[in-house]
Amino acid sequence: MSTPPISITSERSGSVVAKGATDELSAALMKHAGFQQIDDWHGRRHRLPTTTSSADKAAVATHAAEMLRAARYQVDLPPSLDTTEMITPARPFGPYVASAEVEQLTQRIGAARDGDEFRRAVDHLLHPEYGVLECVREALEVAGEHVNDLDHDAYDQADQFAYAAGDISSALTGLAEMGDALRDLKAEGQPEVPALSPAPGSSDSQKAALASSPAATKAAVAPAADNIAPRTSTTVPRPNAPGPRR
Repeated sequence: MSTPPISITSERSGSVVAKGATDELSAALMKHAGFQQIDDWHGRRHRLPTTTSSADKAAVATHAAEMLRAARYQVDLPPSLDTTEMITPARPFGPYVASAEVEQLTQRIGAARDGDEFRRAVDHLLHPEYGVLECVREALEVAGEHVNDLDHDAYDQADQFAYAAGDISSALTGLAEMGDALRDLKAEGQPEVPALSPAPGSSDSQKAALASSPAATKAAVAPAADNIAPRTSTTVPRPNAPGPRR
């Protein structure tokens, strides 16, 4: 037999009151969370001390609701007292933790400095088993099946979920075909620069000096200059060798 839900509310006076925790277990959980028990002609109820700060009221109420729900009680808790539902600068997505993780992935994709970083970030979207899109596709598919289990007449809703899952599946197929193009991706403005090689027989100190020389550093970081006309030749003519003396 189900029991009536325990209701935790904030009154106009600012007091936080819980009603419905009338058995010994729920009452003990309320007191453990920090509520004071009141038994009078109105019946049993629980109230937070009037000296409790606003931030602590929400924290204690949320903690009490979590313990009660873990003990299989139904609890009504308004968003104003539920810290897991609150949207704050530290938690801009509130209870939508999956959305917060996708937002972090979005920032990672946008901050990629080269093709390798970009591919690694995008793989979290497109991985055929664990990628975000595949997880969303599966969630839509399950939603379409379960909404029909809950209501056998909800054909339209089930179809809409199935159509959305199919659209994502088609998108994944198309995106998977551009794998080769992503492997050839290069960062714009960063052309490949051939490494300077030391002459045969060079000593280790000469090799180290060449690797740290200003010319090598400049060659590694210099941007491409589109407004410089290409050279027609890089060959320097050698002077004529003097003839043999007579």
